[in-house]
Amino acid sequence: MKPTTSSSFDARKYRPFTPISKVDRRWPDRVIERAPQWCSVDLRDGNQALVEPMNAQQKLRLWEQLVDIGFKTIEVGFPSASSHDFDFLRKLITEERIPDDVTVQVLVQARAELIAKTFEALRGVKRAVVHFYNSTSTVQRRDVFKLDKAGITEIAVEGAKLVKAEADRHPETEWTFEYSPESFTGTELDFAVEICDAVNQVLRPTPEQPVIINLPATVEMSTPNIYADQIEWFCDHVANRDAILISLHTHNDRGCAVAAGELGVMAGADRVEGTLMGNGERTGNMDIVTMAMNLYSQGIDPELKFDNMDAIIATVRDCTQLPVHPRHPYAGELVFTAFSGSHQDAINKCLALRGDEDAWDVAYLPIDPHDIGRTYQEVIRINSQSGKGGVAYVLYRDHGYDLPRWLQIDFSSAVQHLAEQSEAEVASDQIHQLFCDTYLNVPGAWSLGRYEVTKDDTEHQLTAVLGAGDSEIRIQGRGTGVLDAFIDAMEQVTGKKMVLVEYSEHTLGQSSDAEAVCYVQLNIDGARPCGVGRSNDIVQATLNAILSALKGHCQLTEQVA
Repeated sequence: MKPTTSSSFDARKYRPFTPISKVDRRWPDRVIERAPQWCSVDLRDGNQALVEPMNAQQKLRLWEQLVDIGFKTIEVGFPSASSHDFDFLRKLITEERIPDDVTVQVLVQARAELIAKTFEALRGVKRAVVHFYNSTSTVQRRDVFKLDKAGITEIAVEGAKLVKAEADRHPETEWTFEYSPESFTGTELDFAVEICDAVNQVLRPTPEQPVIINLPATVEMSTPNIYADQIEWFCDHVANRDAILISLHTHNDRGCAVAAGELGVMAGADRVEGTLMGNGERTGNMDIVTMAMNLYSQGIDPELKFDNMDAIIATVRDCTQLPVHPRHPYAGELVFTAFSGSHQDAINKCLALRGDEDAWDVAYLPIDPHDIGRTYQEVIRINSQSGKGGVAYVLYRDHGYDLPRWLQIDFSSAVQHLAEQSEAEVASDQIHQLFCDTYLNVPGAWSLGRYEVTKDDTEHQLTAVLGAGDSEIRIQGRGTGVLDAFIDAMEQVTGKKMVLVEYSEHTLGQSSDAEAVCYVQLNIDGARPCGVGRSNDIVQATLNAILSALKGHCQLTEQVA
């Protein structure tokens, strides 16, 4: 196969993230022994990332779900920037929907008019966290705000003065201040400490009334261990550490938000912000469900209740209009499902030996599914690995086709469509006929006529004739093997770039004259069509499989009568 290349895919345009020089690194030896303080940002960070933001009814439903789960701090919005957020916060306050042990949190930029409107929205609340922020990273200072460090610090300090002054005018409310040097991970550590110290000189935190300093990975820029180094370094150098709650807010750009959160807590953080199922800007926020359940699986009370996971999923799905992936940790529909027969056997043996009082130690199941309102399922899908039944098993038992997993998935949609149309059980010969119609006897598909393969020291050369109705086309290609050469030829006559993604073969039966069956999956402009070919000649079966996969995806750019 020829390697695929792209002039736009060039890693040299990126610079590696500079590690933290730290000789007194302590966090790797620490173990998390208790849950951090949690703050849900579903109603703010999660909501602003939706294609269709939640309406008032959806917000209220999600609020009630978050309260039921046990969140004690819930960020409810950006009331100075959104009338919907303003009205929702007023509804919670005036209708007394905030439990006594729950604190609402609001976000606001460090700007005078926005801070004033935020406190207007909070009028009459018993307790609140006012979270103000400004961007501090090198790229934002240079390209967005065009300010030096002193100018960025002045914005933060002025914001601190404004929120403190507004809070002093409303002593009936118990106020907590939270400051974020936004894009902390792209900010020099000494400057992050400097600007937070300047803010705290205004806010004057004490151990009895601490300030929350939130250190966000607004964009995940490094491996989680480097983020942990940043957190530990900050904790070691910030002034009045005993009067500060260090909070984390990680994003999932590199897919490591949960790991970064866990290592950040090991590095000294007290508090974690995130969302249910990780909804949020771009690739999402840190998934609190996963991190909390990770703690639970280690015998640590997460201080959040996920005993009815399906109800939580239903709420999140209905309010955000986002699906939950079937493989999502702890929450997905398939995470306690075993398809493999050997996995099923191991799980059943462990469950049979386990006593009610024994610590959980079951093969392939990190937690007891019953703890979150689920059950372990032995599921037999369309393969035969798990036992009898299933479409693939029928095709193998009755017709000799041993479908690879990726082809089972491709074919299952056709079977589902047939089952829905017939509104009855699909018989074995119906499945076989559908399989042939889908992959082997496709109307209008190209057929392989005569072909010839020659080989020199470095590559194979192939010439062949394809037929389509009354037309014929002669093709030529080169490659490291016959398959490469054929794909090269097809790329020339279709103008499409093709990649062989999967390949599998076997014989139909055990006799000496048994036919070969080949299965392939291609990548054509991002699509992944599958094809099947059969013949007494293994090469011809393979080339037929390629033509089968091309059906409906490519047109010839030239024809020879």
